[in-house]
Order: sequence, then C-alpha cells, then structure tokens
Amino acid sequence: MSEFRIHHDVNELLSLLHVRGGDGAEGYIDLLQKHRTPYVNTTVSSHSAKVKLAEFSKTPEDFLRKYEELKSKNVRNLDPLVYLLSKLCEDKEMLQLLQQNAKERAESSANTTSTTTTSYSLPQTSTKMSMQELDELRKKLGNVTASSSAPLSAEVTRKMLRDKHNKKNPTQPNPVFPNWVYDRPALLGDFITSPAPAADPAVAIGTLPMATQEQALVEDLLFVLIGVDGRDITAQPVLGRQNRSFIVDATLDMSIKELVSRILPVASYYSTITRFIEEKSSFEYGQVNHALTAAMRTLMKEYLILVTQLEHLQRQGLLSLQKLWFYIQPTMRTMEILASLASSVDKGECMGGSTLSLLHDRTFNYTGDSQAQELCLYLTKAASVPYFEILEKWIYRGIIKDPYSEFMVEEHELQKEKIQEDYNDKYWDQRYTIVQHRIPSFLQKMADKILSTGKYLNVVRECGRDVTCPDAKEVLYTLKERAYVEQIEKAYNYASKVLLDFLLEEKELVSRLRSIKHYFLMDKGDFFVHFMDLTEEELKKPVDDIVPPRLEALLELALRMSTANTDPFKDDLKIDLMPHDVITQLLRVLAIETKQEKSIINADPTDVGLSGLEAFSFDYIVKWPLSLIINRKALTRYQMLFRHMFFCKHVERLLCNVWISNKDFRQYALHSAKWFAAAFALRQRMLNFVQNIQYYMMFEVMEPTWHNMETNLKTASNIDDVLCHHTSFLDNCLKDCMLTNPELLRIFSKLMSVCVMFTNCMQRFTQSMRLERLSLERGATDGPPTQSEHAEEAEKKRLTTKFLAEHVDALQSDAGFEATIIKFDSNFSTLLLELLDKLSIYSTNDCEHSMISIIYRLDFNGFYTERLERMAVERSQKAAV
Repeated sequence: MSEFRIHHDVNELLSLLHVRGGDGAEGYIDLLQKHRTPYVNTTVSSHSAKVKLAEFSKTPEDFLRKYEELKSKNVRNLDPLVYLLSKLCEDKEMLQLLQQNAKERAESSANTTSTTTTSYSLPQTSTKMSMQELDELRKKLGNVTASSSAPLSAEVTRKMLRDKHNKKNPTQPNPVFPNWVYDRPALLGDFITSPAPAADPAVAIGTLPMATQEQALVEDLLFVLIGVDGRDITAQPVLGRQNRSFIVDATLDMSIKELVSRILPVASYYSTITRFIEEKSSFEYGQVNHALTAAMRTLMKEYLILVTQLEHLQRQGLLSLQKLWFYIQPTMRTMEILASLASSVDKGECMGGSTLSLLHDRTFNYTGDSQAQELCLYLTKAASVPYFEILEKWIYRGIIKDPYSEFMVEEHELQKEKIQEDYNDKYWDQRYTIVQHRIPSFLQKMADKILSTGKYLNVVRECGRDVTCPDAKEVLYTLKERAYVEQIEKAYNYASKVLLDFLLEEKELVSRLRSIKHYFLMDKGDFFVHFMDLTEEELKKPVDDIVPPRLEALLELALRMSTANTDPFKDDLKIDLMPHDVITQLLRVLAIETKQEKSIINADPTDVGLSGLEAFSFDYIVKWPLSLIINRKALTRYQMLFRHMFFCKHVERLLCNVWISNKDFRQYALHSAKWFAAAFALRQRMLNFVQNIQYYMMFEVMEPTWHNMETNLKTASNIDDVLCHHTSFLDNCLKDCMLTNPELLRIFSKLMSVCVMFTNCMQRFTQSMRLERLSLERGATDGPPTQSEHAEEAEKKRLTTKFLAEHVDALQSDAGFEATIIKFDSNFSTLLLELLDKLSIYSTNDCEHSMISIIYRLDFNGFYTERLERMAVERSQKAAV
C-alpha cells in the first residue's frame, strides 16, 4: 500500500471515530509503517476469521448472510477486513475503547437528529388520518422504497454506460445493437411470460394414470429446460436479479413431483445464464464480459445438444423421468457453476478487471474440485484474452487502446507543455493512473510495474520514436503466475533501459543538471562577479521601473565574458522577476496545508516597494522529455535556493563596499574614534557571519549532496529512481540551508535585514563625509600646479582633514551615531545568539546534524558557548516548571 493511501485511510478513520488532538495522522502513520506486517490470505485463515466473528456477533446468521452477499459481489479486500476485525475481537482494551467511542458518537448523533426536521410532514397524533392522507403517505413510502432498492433497468444501464464511453471518446462512438434485438423477446432464448393467465386444462393431470403423467411431465421438462413453458410446468416472472421459479401442477403424484423438483433447478440455471448472456454480450458491457458470454454461449450449445438428444429419445419412447434425471445430472454441476458466476458478475456489476478477479478467485477456490476448476479456468482464459491484448499493447509499445474503460491503467487528457508553466501540474503522476477496482487480483502485485512500463515507453513515443519490446510474447492466463510475471518483468526492464538511456545519453540529462547547477547554485564565480557588477545599478531600481530586455542583454554580456561561455546550454538561461521577495515566497510555500495558510495568503501585500534585486531570479527553458525531471516544481526549488544565496551574496558585497569606503577615513586622526572602531568591528562580524553561511551552504551542503546525487544517478535503473534522487537532492538542500523551517527562516531574514540597514547607515555617513570634503576642497586652480601651489595644496588637505575630524565628531555626537552603532550591535548579537540556540536545538532534538556545522563555524573560538549553555539551562528550568 502506498504512503498516500495509508495517509488517506488514517485520516478517514480519524474522522469517522471523531478523534481530535494528539499527534494527528502523522504519528499514527509512522507507527503503522514501522509495525505493519504483510497479510497473507489463505482459505483457512479467511474461514477461521469468519467463524470467529460469527461466534462473537449477536446475530451470527445476519453476519454470515451479509458476508456471503458481499462475497458474491466480489468486494475487494473483504477477507483482509474480516481478518482484521477478528483480531480486534481478541483485543479487550481495544473493544472497550471502540464501545466507548460508539456510545459517544451515538449520543452526539442523537443530539444532532433532535435538532433537525424531517422532510415529510405527518399529522398530529391526537388527530385521525383521513383515507386520502393515508394513501398519500403510502405512495411516498412506496416511492422511497422502490427508488432505494429497485435496480436500474437493463436499457437505462446500457444508456448510462454508452454515454460514459462516448464522453470519453467522442470521435469514436461505440457500436450498438439495433433496437429490434431488445424489442423481440422471442430472440432472447428465455421464458416469455404472458400477462394473461394460462387456461385451465380440460382434464387435471393428477387424474391421469402414472405412466401418462410421467410422459407428459418428461415432455414439459424438455421444453422447460430450453426456456419454453410447458403445459403443467410454467415459469414465474422475475424481477431484477432474482432466480427463476416455477409453478408445477398441484394434482401431480408426489413421487413424480419430487423428481421434477430435482430437475427444475437446471431450468432455473439455464434461465439465469441465458439472461446473463443476452444482457452482457452488448457492446456497452465491455470486451471482457463479451468474451465471457461468448465462452458461456459455447458451453450452452453443448447443453442444448444434450437436450436435443434427449428429445430424440423421448420421441422414440425411450426416455423416462428416471432416465432424464440420470442423463441431466452430469450437466447440473456445470450449469450451477455457470449460473453462480453469472449471478456474481451481475450483482457485483463487474466489468473488465473486476470480472477477471472474480473468475480467478473462483478458479483458485475450486482447487479440490478438478471438474469445476477446469471449467472456471476455461472461462477465465477466454475472458482474459481481450484484457491481455490491451496489456500487451501497453507493456510492449506504450499504447492504450481501451474503448470500454476496462484496463487497470487510465489515460487522462493532460498537456506535457504545461509542465514548464504550471507549478501544480503533475503530468508524470496524473497522465496515466491506476484504477484499483480494474486490477485483476492475479496482477495486483505487478500493477505498479505495469503502469511504469507503459509510461516509460509512452514518453519515448511522445518524442517521435517508435519502440517495441524485442522480447514481446503473447500473454496468456494461467494459474502459474510466474509465467506472465516473467514477461512483465522483461518488458519493464527493457522499457526502463530504453527511457533511461534516451534521457541520459541522447538528451544529456546530467549535462543539463550541471548547467542548472552553474547558475542556480552559483557554481560559476566569475560569471556572477561580472553579472552583479553589470546589473548593480539596474537592480537597485524598483521592479516596475526595470526594463527586462536590458537585463537580458546584460546577462548575455556576462555569459560571453566569463567561463560560462563554454556551456552549450547557456542560451536556455532566462531572467525572471518574481512578485514576492524570497522570504515571502518561502513562507507562503511552507504555510501550505497549515493553520497559517489563509492568514499568510490573505495578508496585506508588503512587496509594494519591491526592488529589482529582491524580485530577481533566474529561469530555465527545459523541453520535453527532460521536463519530466526538471519540471516546474524542481525549477521553483532551484529558484528558492538561488534567490537565498543571491541575496546573501548581495549582502556580502554591501559589507565589502562599506569596508572599502571606510578605508578612506583611516587617514583621519579622529579625536574620539571609539564609535568608529565599534562600527568597524560590527561590520567585520557581519561579514564573517555572511561569508561563513555562504561557505556552509555551498561547500558543506550543496557540493556533497550534489556528489551523492551524481553517484546515485549512475546506479539508477529507471526514471522513477532518477526523479526520486533529484527531488531528494533538492529537498535536502532546502532543508539543510534552513529554508524549510519557518522559525529559522524568520531569524535569518531578520539578521540579513539588520546587516542591510547597517550598511545603508554606514553608506549615508560615508556619503556625508565625502560631500563635506568636496565642499571644502572646492576652489582648486586649473592648469598644472607650481611648487608653491603644491605646498599650498598640501596645507589645505591637512587643514581639511583636521576640520573634518573635528566637524564629524561634533556632527555624530549630536546625531547619536554611537548609540545607533550600539543598537545595531545589540540587535545583531541577540539575533545571532537566537539563531545559534535554535540550531543547537534542531541539531540535537531533530537529529539535523549537518546544521551543527554552522555553530562550529560561527562559534569557532567559543565566544558564544557560555551564553548558549546559559540559555539551554534557562530553557530546561522553564520546561521543568
């Protein structure tokens, strides 16, 4: 069972039991996956579980009746469910909890019912109902009962199936039989029930001699055995799926009546089989049912030949009632099995795979009865031929030709081009899907491989290449499952190899991934230096003022001027301006399916003043079939990683610019340089933090994870493994780069904001100093300076420097610059400590050991160790309280 299926079933069970709180579905799912054991279905285990439940039930007869009814309808997983219930009966504690839960739900439903009103208005109990009201009430109740229990007519069912098929294939409507086939009941081969009652015979048969009674009854029985009413034996009308019953003349001798009652079930079986054949042979019921009815029709011919031979004997006066009973007995078992199968297929409304499942289970269950097993095996082989023809086309060529919706794999209309456009598009998962009730039980274990085999071949066919499995052989039904399992395995291995070689060698998947790594994971350092230098002024503008073609031109220039020029796929790199900054985008993604989803999505937009740098991202053009691997979801993950690192690189450049501009002022002998030294130290701490974070992400997260993915891709055996390894690589990178944890992400975002605000403050100070300096140095003469002018210039510079030092000290003292630097230092230190503390918690409690490397890098000399230990002690004391 898939993880999705387990998740769905657990959620359904929790909602049915009205369970609230606790660990939720995730906790139960983990327990189930750790402790579940495979259920092995055997006839003995199913029977013992059924007996145990019947003994435990207060009404065992009702339970057994319901079990047989569900079994006749071929309900999937019935025996595993009964086995589970029998195990629950043995667990006393579980029984008490279930009884208590049932009592609580009954009370809550009773309270709910008492507050609702019925749709029918009944008269008050104090007044008597009139005859008219009584008739109306009777009609309403009769209509409700009829609508809930009466099956749909065959004509309505055929029309519904026909409409369903035509809707799926509007250009290829299914053929239909002409109306006269159904309008002429004499063509059906079953009893024609006349609405007028049969006339009473002139002489009651019971008054005739025994020999005459026997001869008359033999003749009647031969008619009844082929679906024609006799004189003294007449068929009763049937409604829906009822078995045919007969009325025998009451005046018959008891001994003759006894023999007749033994033979009449064969006529009932004949009626059931004939009605089934005539109904299910219609095109609307599919190819499998059509093949089954054809096989049954062949067996019925042999039965009719036997009846014809008996008629010859009867005409010659050689057939007595005893001989008729003797000759008909061997056929009775065959007719009983055929009628039972017909009733089960009809009751279960089986088509396609579900019909084959029912036939296979019957064949398997008749292991001790060789004649019955041989009969069921013949029918199953005949019915499976059209199904296996569809299967062969799917696993050998990747083509589905299933006009009647019988095959286990269903095709959906999805466009492969949308993979690059729609983040939520699930082409690979949803174009072809498994329909559980159409899987024959003997192919259940191979269903996933059958789906994958056809999908692999279909992808290659979509690329214009015709592929056919070289080991293609006809698939035939057999009780030895290994025969067709081996054929499916061969087809699967071939399809896996063909698609994998096609993607890796012809489409150069690994080279494409390396190209994406160069740009989205910032693998090409010189390219990014060129690009950021070229686009620095453009990206400072508001996003609405940026001209995308200009950015594209600058990108092209940076690609040509760097080592990225050797990349054959560089032209597929594009510019993308996003509507949100990276933190908002990440928080919106992380809030999906959480309590905060609505509040975050409906929050007031904060990106009104988004700059080009905050909105900037790369995009990449990927064509089919590589878009199966590098789809929109994967590219979105790459974009998140890129925007995160690109912003870190931007902050690093800002801090480096502050360092460069601050070097100009070291020549000034400032009288009180305490605040200036504090600013230099804070800038260096920030730079150390940003550079170490970048180093950690690139060399301790992405490079090792990338190396592991490349190694795994070399050993991948199919495209699903490639998808899994690629997705795992991206998920691990996002997790280890702190992008999947909202708490860490918010702290990191605040740290980056403090760094940016600090650089802005320092840049403003630097610019004011430069403006002051330029105003004082104004008035220099033109032309080459003389020796006296040189001396004058030197004296002017000395006086300017002295004035600037005195002026700036006074200016910054007034503006409280020192207090501003102290506040920046305090905020940065607090947030950094909070980040290290959270990283310490996650690395120990959640076993995220890779994140502890950040602590070792930022706390390389133990500067923060003592404070972190103090915070850990305070946290443990709070937890103890």
